[in-house]
Parts: sequence; structure tokens; C-alpha cells
Amino acid sequence: MLEINEHIEQRLKKLGELRESGIEPFGGPFEATDHAADIHKRHSDTSKDSLDSDPVHCIIAGRIVAMRDFGKAAFAHIQDTTGRMQSYLRKDMLGERFSIVRKLDIGDIVGVSGRLFRTKTDELTVEAESLELLTKSLRPLPEKWHGLKDIETRYRQRYVDLIVNPEVRVTFEKRRLIIKTMRHFLEEKGFIEVETPMLHPIPGGAAARPFKTHHTALGIDLFLRIAPELYLKRLLVGGYERVYEINKNFRNEGISTKHNPEFSMLEFYIAYRDYNFLMSFTEEMLAAVALKATGSLRVPYGDAVIDFTPPWPRVPILSALSERGVPEEVFKDSAKARQWAVNEGLDLQPGASHAKVLDEIFKELVEPELIQPTFITDYPVELSPLARRKSDNPELVERFELFIASREIANAFSELNDPLDQRERFLRQVEDRERGDDEAQLMDEDFVRALEYGMPPAAGEGIGIDRLVMLLTNSQSIRDVILFPQLKPE
Repeated sequence: MLEINEHIEQRLKKLGELRESGIEPFGGPFEATDHAADIHKRHSDTSKDSLDSDPVHCIIAGRIVAMRDFGKAAFAHIQDTTGRMQSYLRKDMLGERFSIVRKLDIGDIVGVSGRLFRTKTDELTVEAESLELLTKSLRPLPEKWHGLKDIETRYRQRYVDLIVNPEVRVTFEKRRLIIKTMRHFLEEKGFIEVETPMLHPIPGGAAARPFKTHHTALGIDLFLRIAPELYLKRLLVGGYERVYEINKNFRNEGISTKHNPEFSMLEFYIAYRDYNFLMSFTEEMLAAVALKATGSLRVPYGDAVIDFTPPWPRVPILSALSERGVPEEVFKDSAKARQWAVNEGLDLQPGASHAKVLDEIFKELVEPELIQPTFITDYPVELSPLARRKSDNPELVERFELFIASREIANAFSELNDPLDQRERFLRQVEDRERGDDEAQLMDEDFVRALEYGMPPAAGEGIGIDRLVMLLTNSQSIRDVILFPQLKPE
């Protein structure tokens, strides 16, 4: 329901007067042939005399974001998707249509057709020969000298944020460019884009708590996917050798500046390669993306400058822990690891396994120090139930996580293609779930069956698009790079 205040009441009155005079305030189609940025680009050097002697006709449409009324004439700044264009509205030119001008407000959407000229202050302006009211705005925009500053209001009312803070649109244009560049890079390398289900009968492919729903016709519970991994690897079984998907994942976990329950991922798989190949591949791809998005391999982020120039350090996780002063006995003894973590003030989950304690220590001591791009490699097998074991140390797997600016950007590994080992690991995950770990993975019999038909050696990777966009746009919150982030109800 529209909340009535003095400003809205005035606009409703104008709305009624427009309709009484036979003018529909919510109009139909209007074919604008020109955009503000294009006009400014084409005619930035066109002189006043040239425009007078060789007239240029323009048709523009957009929202009024500023207006100066001089009685028998008015200037209006019209904002379209590319920028702003000034229009000159004159009574002796518009005739009876000038009556519309008296009913216009900031925020109204109009269409203007007319001749381009330069004002006395040399500003390119469209002199309106015709004026159409396309949409009457009933709710005033935030006043320009205050703007829309409240950050939560900006996220909730992104539609207003985009109107009054044009720089926000730059972030989302860069987001589009980043995704486009990643897609182009993969296509040039022979990858095929695919789509896999969003509704899963069994949530799998990651350690996360899923969202649950119910399919009435089938009478079964389904889960919003937490990762596309198991379906993409089924495609490797089916004969695809290079596949990727850019789409949404959903995880029923906390909301923060780094986490949104609905987020965008790039996930890709390549047959006959391993995680060493993917590290070099990732360096090449992300360097190309950074260069395309920012024009440089040195990208400012907060107080740091991130250098995307390859190669990047590759550090085994146990070595990274040792470098931060974690004693070797912590790696070998679960009880000593737990005691050491408690002494360091870490808050551990009851019954957390040895590997998960080490992971918590890593997050506390190492992760904050990983500012420049760094591959952390060779994780304990328990933390990676879908990854291939290292041949020289079966307790570890061929896995890496890429960290930049103290946060995980990518996760990848050589894929486990042994169906017997995979079944055993799933069963251990089921046991973990029965002990209270609600993020442990479930048994997926169909996936194991697929592996029994034979999956080629392969490597796969997931890259968090939202976090990558944060880095390349110098955004400190994930909400700044998602058009409509999830928030608590008002």
C-alpha cells in the first residue's frame, strides 16, 4: 500500500489532473533512437555553429533527475542507461504539450524528440519539439544533496540505488565483463558450457547445509544444489572432456560480508589433467580476467595492491601451518592438536576431527596472512572426500585452494575416479553426519554407479564469481557485487 505523505499527495494530485486532461500518465511504447553517451561521444567536438547550420535530430527517453523551471521554459536532465542528457522544454515550441511540463516531477520518465544545440554555457542539449510522459513517478527520489547513503537501504532498494548512485552501475558492468571474459577464455580452450539441475534429490559436491523443499507431484523432498560437481563429473563419464557451468549455488549458512546464501560459481572439469595443470591454468585465466577488467595485473584492493602476475606461490597446507609456528606434533596427534587449538583460543565444534581442527587452525593463523595470490595445496583426505589421494602420501589429496586478500577464491583437485574408494569415503561422511556433522555429504549411489562405468582421470575447479568481482572492483562486501543480496526482513 502506498504510504501517503505531503510529497506523494502532490504527485497523486498531478496524476489525477493529467488523466482529467486526457493524458495517460503511464504510457505505451516509445522508440528512442539515441542514448545520452552516444550523443555526447558523437558530438563532443561539434560546434554550436555547425549544429545550427547542419541540424542533428535526436530522440531520447529516460528519467528526469534534475529540473529547472523558468515559467515559459524549463531545462530537464534526462538519465538513460548510458548517462545524462539535458533537454530544453519551451512553451512556444511544444504548444499545448507544454502543459505536461507543469505536472512533471523529478523521477518521471519521459520521451523527448528534437534538435541538438549548444546552450550559452556550451552544454549539448536537445531542444524538445515533442514531449511524451511515459511514467509518472509517485514516490520522490532521495534528495540529491543527501543521496541514498544508508547502506542497508541501498541493498534493499537497489532500484533506487542504481538511479541516484550511477557509480553502482559501473560495478555491475564490470561484473558482466568479468563473467564474459571467463566464458570466452574457457570457450577458446575448448570447454563446452552446460546446464545441470538446480533441484537435487541428494545434496552433494560440497560440505554445506542445503536448503530443503518439497515436490508435491512426485511426493519427494528435494534440495537446492550446493554444488554442480557430481552432475558435471557424470558428464565426464558420458564422454565430455571439457565442460563448465556458470550458475547459482545455494547454501543454508550464515550471512556476512563474505557470504550470501545464494551465490554465483564457475565450475569446470577437464579430462586427462591433474591439479598441477589447473594451478597453471588458473593463473593464466585470472590474470587474463584481471587485465581485461581493470587494465592492469596490479589491482588495488583496500590497503593492498594485488599482483596477479604469474606464477603464484604453491604452499602445502602443513608447511603453511609450520611457517606460522604450529609444532609438528599437532599434525600427528589429534588430542595434542585439539589442546593446542584451545590454548590458542580457537572455538572448536564438539567432536571435531583431527583434520577439521587443523583446518580451524589454518583459518585462524594462516588465512588472514594470504594477501597475494597463493595456492595452498595437499589437504588431508578427510577434508576432501571427492579428491584423488597423493601417490606418495595417501593421507593427503591432490587439492588446492586459491587464496587472495585473505579469502578463498577457488577450490580444485585431481578428481577421485576410483568407485570403491569413493563409496568408502561417502560411508565415512554418513558416519560423520550421524555424529552430528550436518555439513557432511550423503551417500550418492547413482554417482558411485556412474564411476563404476569408468570416469577418465580428470581435474575440476570451482571459482567464486562474487568474491572475484569483489577483488576486481575493490568492493569490501559481497552485497556490493550482488544486485539483490539476501537480508533480514525489514
